[in-house]
Amino acid sequence: MTIPTPFEIGIFTFGELTRGGDGSPIAPEQRLRDLLEWARVADEAGLDVFGVGEHHRPDFAVSSPAVVLAAAAAQTHRIRLTSTVTVLSSADPVRVFEDFATLDLLSAGRAELTAGRGAYVESFPLFGQDLNRYDEYFEDRLDLLLRLRAENPVTWSGTTRAPLQNAGVWPRPTSGGLPIWLAVGGTPASVVRAGTLGLPAYFAILGDPARFAAFADLYRRSAADAGRVPGRIGVTSHFYVEATSQGARDTFYPHYSSYIGQNMPRAGHLDRDSFDAWASPRGALFAGSPAEIIDKILWEHEILGHTRFLAQVGLGGLSQADTLRSIELLATEVLPAVRAATARATATARDVRRQSVPEVPAL
Repeated sequence: MTIPTPFEIGIFTFGELTRGGDGSPIAPEQRLRDLLEWARVADEAGLDVFGVGEHHRPDFAVSSPAVVLAAAAAQTHRIRLTSTVTVLSSADPVRVFEDFATLDLLSAGRAELTAGRGAYVESFPLFGQDLNRYDEYFEDRLDLLLRLRAENPVTWSGTTRAPLQNAGVWPRPTSGGLPIWLAVGGTPASVVRAGTLGLPAYFAILGDPARFAAFADLYRRSAADAGRVPGRIGVTSHFYVEATSQGARDTFYPHYSSYIGQNMPRAGHLDRDSFDAWASPRGALFAGSPAEIIDKILWEHEILGHTRFLAQVGLGGLSQADTLRSIELLATEVLPAVRAATARATATARDVRRQSVPEVPAL
């Protein structure tokens, strides 16, 4: 009998270097110290996952997730450590696999890798990739990454890097292997790819959450059509929690508005009415009291069936004290309630399935 995976909650960051009122950005060394403290507090408070993303721009502190996660591994004990994401299209899959296998050994089997194409394309010219081959790079290198995990030595040939002939790739991760997730963009093709490969997938929900229900269904259908068991679905969202909903929104609004203006300028200026609408019960933004956060996670769970939620924290130059308090509330008030509610729902569904199976009369 398969034991259901308990609902998992974690945090992640891109290490944004938000500019303050004087126009000066957060110093990258300070931001790296901040996010390592976030990892320690998340680990001590009982969260399940800590992730860092990859960018190659002056307004982000993290260009090498594996290096930062290795530093976090040395300062934590149980929390899983993942990239969110590794821009695989512009990376060498052999080097990526070696780095994360090393992280897995350093962390006693806590490493994960999330492969993605990246929301920004600055890494392509930096590493000599042709943007006209954007999709080709990702598909080719994902194929190699999965082969590296499954086989050693490996023989492989593709179109975007030199072939490998009976090549040994070392070190290997722990006996539990290296979990590889896919970051799914808002396109059916990326959803189908994840389902067809049977890989767990993250949905980055920045728009209407309800529209992702169709993507979750497509993901599971694609896996079934390929003869695979669907992987897990994770959801990532912007996040801040405080004791009261009004307090949370009053504290977070100026920082989140600054974040949108600096890091997502295509969204335009975020006024307070729009912010409150995004933070409403059916909006994509998680900003409110613990009870509101719990309700929204459970609502999304009902329509998506996801089993992992990652909160993007520390946005817009939010103070370290406020960020740490938010992380602790996520761990101590939100996680236990969500895990208990989803466990009850799973048990109820299991009982219903049992009762629907007719008894076979004894011979």
